Amino acid sequence: MAAGETKKCPGPRVRAAGSKPNAHPEPVRPTATTARSSHGADSSRCRLNLDALVPDTVLDGARYGACTLRAVSVRGDSARYRGEPRRDALLTARFGSGERALVLVALATGTRTAPGAHLAAAEVCRWIAAAVGRSHERLAADIRAARRTDLKAGLHRLTDRGLGKLRAAATEQGLDPDDYAASMRCLLLSGDPECRTRVFFGVGPGGLFRLREREWQDIEPEVAEVKGEPVLGFGSAPHETPDGDRLTMDLGIPTPPSPYEPAPGPPREPFRFRTSVARPGDVLLMCGTGFAEPLRGEPGLRAHLADRWSGPEPPGLTAYLADTQVRVKGYADDRTAVAVWEA
Repeated sequence: MAAGETKKCPGPRVRAAGSKPNAHPEPVRPTATTARSSHGADSSRCRLNLDALVPDTVLDGARYGACTLRAVSVRGDSARYRGEPRRDALLTARFGSGERALVLVALATGTRTAPGAHLAAAEVCRWIAAAVGRSHERLAADIRAARRTDLKAGLHRLTDRGLGKLRAAATEQGLDPDDYAASMRCLLLSGDPECRTRVFFGVGPGGLFRLREREWQDIEPEVAEVKGEPVLGFGSAPHETPDGDRLTMDLGIPTPPSPYEPAPGPPREPFRFRTSVARPGDVLLMCGTGFAEPLRGEPGLRAHLADRWSGPEPPGLTAYLADTQVRVKGYADDRTAVAVWEA
């Protein structure tokens, strides 16, 4: 640091944001989850399901290209209190090397109250990572060339296959596919320092934010709206057909299903996709609902993080973990947050 130059330090860390008291005045002491036996607790031939064990906290970080990555997933106070596993899953992976490298960060959240929610979340993260790894060269080239249309179509297909495999896995295990399910969101980063394009895609609720010049921007992609003229059976029906025939009154009698058509499947969550071009000094934040909801609902948390994360350097891993654990009244779910600082 040059003589006479001052370095601005971020404000002190706080343990809670907002004026209301927390439901848990003190941090809940982590309770270890149990490895369940597939043969019963009293069996002499018990086999522990070690795959079901989930760490209380996962923390990762590195520098790639022109950005610095921080990622954390922490079990919520509610799950800690009940001794339940963290439902959020987090996976970071780099494919390739040098300027052609591609970094994937995937997070998923299992269905609330479902016994195998954490397993479903971890499985969909692994499958997405494997699929991205197989196509990483093409994806990295598309990101560098800003081929948005190709990226959106390809990642949409990849996401549909991943969620389809999750439903198939539920059927094979004799589980309800609606219970063995997960929402998912991913971030793709290029290893090329000259490439500032950041790609987000996923399915289900959560948050995508950008901190620019100390101001938070909510850039979560909106669900596509239906546009165009109304058609029969969808939207507001016209009074007559294009040929001039008057339409009869709808008596509200349901049409019996056709024996030649398959039964309609459950409604699908809309696919979310966004590309953004980063500026030096930006912070891009992707998170699950457990962190997105308090960030949207508590101005004090937004102000605190804006102060902490607008410094000249990204926080270290320990500081980032502490920042994401600031507690807010009424929010006790798992917190998973992935932040990217632009050099």
